[in-house]
Amino acid sequence: SSIGRPSIDPELMIRMLLIGYCFGIRSERRLCDEVHLNLAYRWFCRLGLDGAVPDHSTFSKNRHGRFRQSDLFRRVFESVLRRCIEERLVGGEGFAVDASLIKADANRQKGIEGDKGLPPEAA
Repeated sequence: SSIGRPSIDPELMIRMLLIGYCFGIRSERRLCDEVHLNLAYRWFCRLGLDGAVPDHSTFSKNRHGRFRQSDLFRRVFESVLRRCIEERLVGGEGFAVDASLIKADANRQKGIEGDKGLPPEAA
């Protein structure tokens, strides 16, 4: 359809998430930047030199929208990851992603300069 955004190949998303897992890239924004710049990552993702890298928001939109009520994406990713662990491509250590937005209770006028800091007992 000519209406809306172009679709993103789920295989590309899984390949990118594997890169993030294998190389400890926990930020989706940084992952997209790394895939954009790193030729080895582009090769693994089958993007070539001029292939478009999805925007970081694509991952969160799919995670919170399309795949929210389904565990299909998680099952596919875990299956691929399990195979990578069996082949000893990754170690199987824990990995977590947190993109929580937390309102800060900060005031620039009452702040403490970074080099002064707080005493250890105040932390």
